Amino acid sequence: MGTHVLVPLDGSPQSWAAFDHAVANYDGETITALHVVAPMEGVYSDYGGGGYYDAQTHQRAVERGEELGKEALDRADDSGILDTTVLETAVETGPPARTILEYADENDADHIIMGSHGRSGATRILLGSVAETVTRRAPVPVTIVR
Repeated sequence: MGTHVLVPLDGSPQSWAAFDHAVANYDGETITALHVVAPMEGVYSDYGGGGYYDAQTHQRAVERGEELGKEALDRADDSGILDTTVLETAVETGPPARTILEYADENDADHIIMGSHGRSGATRILLGSVAETVTRRAPVPVTIVR
């Protein structure tokens, strides 16, 4: 069985750079583009300690994830790898870092390729909190792409 590469997509330039890296380097393997919807999507606060949940806002976030998956398929098709590469897409809801790690474990991912947080100057040496958490806790190799 070939390599299964997991690429979390949030629509940022860094996540697309990670996806493009996976497409360029894992032709003939399985690539999964995963979008994670944070559970707080759709929760609004009334600033009084309470809050309410708007299911439509959450559904729009899920639909955005599905659109990112379609864009990933288009990008892979444009690169010409779909004849030899299996490209899967998935949308999950949960805390981003934990959900990425659980998805990688439950779906036997061999490698995670993800974008770094877009920073410059002195802060460029830091990763985004999701990328850092995934890198520290992943049981498989993680490649961070800027």
